[in-house]
Amino acid sequence: MKSVILDVDTGIDDSLALAYAAHSPELDILGVTTVFGNITVEEATRNTLVVLDKLEREEIPVYAGESKPMSREYTKPFARHIHGEDGIGNQYREPSERQAETMSASDFIVQQIMAFPGKVTVVAVGPLTNIAKAIQTNPEIVHTIERLVIMGGAVTVPGNVTPYAEANIYSDPDAAALVLTSGMPITLVGLDVTMKTLLTGVHLDEWRRENSSLSVFLADMTEFYMGAYNEIVTGGKGCALHDPLAVGVAIDPTIVRTTSYAVHVECTEQDTLGNTTGKHDTLLPHIDVALDVDSSRFLNHFLSRIV
Repeated sequence: MKSVILDVDTGIDDSLALAYAAHSPELDILGVTTVFGNITVEEATRNTLVVLDKLEREEIPVYAGESKPMSREYTKPFARHIHGEDGIGNQYREPSERQAETMSASDFIVQQIMAFPGKVTVVAVGPLTNIAKAIQTNPEIVHTIERLVIMGGAVTVPGNVTPYAEANIYSDPDAAALVLTSGMPITLVGLDVTMKTLLTGVHLDEWRRENSSLSVFLADMTEFYMGAYNEIVTGGKGCALHDPLAVGVAIDPTIVRTTSYAVHVECTEQDTLGNTTGKHDTLLPHIDVALDVDSSRFLNHFLSRIV
């Protein structure tokens, strides 16, 4: 089993990623850390606990993390038009009986990486603020982590919040710049590949026929998400599986084809803020950037695990 920490801003596709990871026997989930992004960190923490309850994985601890960008004001409003007022497609009904742990997300990340050298993979599917703070807290984790798998960026394709920037990078470009040039072993799973992974309304119908509490919850939640894709997906309902693909890559790296790049994050020019540019620069650390995906193999694997 691979020891993983999931760093989330639970949202809808984060919830799907949590379900995928929780149902994958290859992964030992050490804990889940939360960050602002799709919604506030308080709401992301609340939603994470609720989703883990739905998954009957109450033994997985949750650690609240950063509530705002590392060194600037918020760059955009919370994405309630995409994820619902509550962040989970307006399916929130009541809080979990559990509470988050008292340790901070960044301290938990450092603690686990240092306790298990070379054994911990972090899957980060929100802004990279927690990861950046963990590096600042103990720079040694750069050399001690097994791998960081990031859902973020758009190296060869347009962004999704501006023509240049993907949402997670744009939410905290300074944190992203620090992390992507830190020297950590990183796989960047961005819009270059996630937009090629399409879940459809037919799949939601199958989940509803399953008729479990979990499958109906996930279907109703994802129905809202698909509404936000009306102008992107043609020929019926659908949505991209952004965050679940990062989990899929943690399970099986061969799902994607990567190219080694030094990735520059734009942090100064407002018009292109958060732009991720891949360069072949021998003076900068390189990371593995996913540029192609075996979408059918990934989708089949995801669907075999999710409900």
